[in-house]
Amino acid sequence: MTQATDTGPAPTSGATERMFAAEAASRSLGIEFLESGEGTATLRMTVTPAMVNGHRIAHGGYLFLLADTAFACACNSHGPTTVAAGAAVDFVAPAYEGDVPVATASERTRFGRSGIYDVGVLRGDEVIAEFRGRSRTVRSTETKESR
Repeated sequence: MTQATDTGPAPTSGATERMFAAEAASRSLGIEFLESGEGTATLRMTVTPAMVNGHRIAHGGYLFLLADTAFACACNSHGPTTVAAGAAVDFVAPAYEGDVPVATASERTRFGRSGIYDVGVLRGDEVIAEFRGRSRTVRSTETKESR
């Protein structure tokens, strides 16, 4: 298992760490990588003033993004490039400015090139969202830039 330490971020030797290091969108929002293992990943994010909606609670899109990033790290922990095929989220309780939700993703099953992952998003011991993602391993790592 790769884990962050008090002296700095987790080492970037594994597939998950390399993928997260290249994940500019999530990192620009302050999402922090905490740890990963085979089919698992844990990340956290501080809810900033820019992330709250008109009801003064965290916009669901940011909580979805945190969970989706944990899902991406977990499903890419096996090495091959894996992307989301679909996802759903249930919001259970609100998050507020200053909260630090933690998203922990775990693999439920992999079959062929597909997988199913669950992500719990917690504030302390309280569940604030549950996310289920469906993954698909792609056959090629071709990107728009490599064409």
